Amino acid sequence: MVRLLALLLVVVLGILGYAATLPDRFRIERSIEIAAPPQRIFPLIEDLMQWTRWSPWEKRDPDMKRTFGNPNRGMGATYAWSGNDAVGAGRMKITNARAPTTVNIDLDFIEPFAAHNKVDFKLEPASAGTRVTWAMHGSQPYLAKLISVFTSMEKMVGPDFETGLANLKQAVESGATLPLGSKPAEAEQRAN
Repeated sequence: MVRLLALLLVVVLGILGYAATLPDRFRIERSIEIAAPPQRIFPLIEDLMQWTRWSPWEKRDPDMKRTFGNPNRGMGATYAWSGNDAVGAGRMKITNARAPTTVNIDLDFIEPFAAHNKVDFKLEPASAGTRVTWAMHGSQPYLAKLISVFTSMEKMVGPDFETGLANLKQAVESGATLPLGSKPAEAEQRAN
């Protein structure tokens, strides 16, 4: 029994030690080519109300509460959400929107855990039209490192980015894009 406990202690200490050696920062990035010019894609990214059409998290909680700031697009636009365990709660703020190539966002998660990350969208010319790259990066405190020993942020978020980019591609290429600033059909609230 003592040997078993000693072995267990060595394993736990090994995991704790290994977690401490992991990088202090993380980056997740996915790209897709969309058969359209960046001017048709950019409005669906820099107008936060348009995210309800393509974001991979929108369908996970039909009762999710959304609050859009004024303005809802471009630099200074904000979007807050609160929902079930699948979507949690948080807030986004566009810190840079340079049409039609760049959108930078501060992303703050509140639930199920607190985290403060940066999100970048880049739209670049490609053979099929436009290459859209979606990246998230930020610090990785010790607890996040410990969790990543068992499941990485890459595995947790990467597939969602792929789904979101595929949704964005479908929305743009189907020609069903809403005019800039149009209100999506789904319910939302406006912040005053």
